[in-house]
Amino acid sequence: MIVVAIMGIVMAMSVPIVYKTWRKAPMRQAVKDIVEVCSHARARAIMQGHVTEVIFHPRQNRLELAGAGSPSPSASAPAGELPLDAPAAPGSGLSAQLSREVIIETMDVNMSGVEFNDAESVRVRFYPNGVSDEMKMILFDGRDRMGIELEITTGLAGVVRDPLREWARR
Repeated sequence: MIVVAIMGIVMAMSVPIVYKTWRKAPMRQAVKDIVEVCSHARARAIMQGHVTEVIFHPRQNRLELAGAGSPSPSASAPAGELPLDAPAAPGSGLSAQLSREVIIETMDVNMSGVEFNDAESVRVRFYPNGVSDEMKMILFDGRDRMGIELEITTGLAGVVRDPLREWARR
């Protein structure tokens, strides 16, 4: 009985840790999905030698590679192959639907001074030479804020833990 009581106490002490880990899961997944879609767009632009766009839909908490989410497949694709504009499968890295618990609080492209967080769609371009539009966005889940930025000269996405403080220092 003493062993069972000790196990119960240890398990009760671990509940807050498990809850905190579980609570952060939607934010982590959103950051991972955005970085993954941007990485695929950069790779596609470089490998195929043409401008590739990621289309963000802030109102719907959704993003996709241009052409990766269109409903009709191209008839010009060889048999057995998916064309570039075939619908993207969930989790494919070509599109993502963010959790309802996470919102795009702020989004700025090319330092325009316009916040696109309430826009119908926002396009971020990746170029064949590896560069991209500059983008900064802040995700908010009700408690924490995470920033994602595209470095203009490399087109690589970076994650910023405390974006308000970090970007204010720059």
